[in-house]
Amino acid sequence: MPAVDAVSLVFANWCPHCNPPALETVKRIAADLDVKVNLHDIDIPESEKIADELVKSHGNWAADYLIPQIFLEFADGTIQHIFTGFSEGVAITKARMADLFQSQWYRDLVHTQKA
Repeated sequence: MPAVDAVSLVFANWCPHCNPPALETVKRIAADLDVKVNLHDIDIPESEKIADELVKSHGNWAADYLIPQIFLEFADGTIQHIFTGFSEGVAITKARMADLFQSQWYRDLVHTQKA
């Protein structure tokens, strides 16, 4: 598996799923993997274009797609979608983010990145 270069977040500052839960999550992922964070705010026109393309190409796309969406960007140029927020409520989104950190997949990712 190639090394992770960055973690990217598609978000909006007004979104309670995004700010602060998803922002805190990507900061933790970046710290765990020792990578940079790319923030793509859908309310900033230049950033929205990047966000839309990222979600359309690699995420959970719909004309009114859900946020937050989190992606890993790898050294070989591949991008992997790893999370989409849950419309059922902020508590559900937070719980699934916590599950991400507890998953074997995530523990393996951190171990591989630090090896």
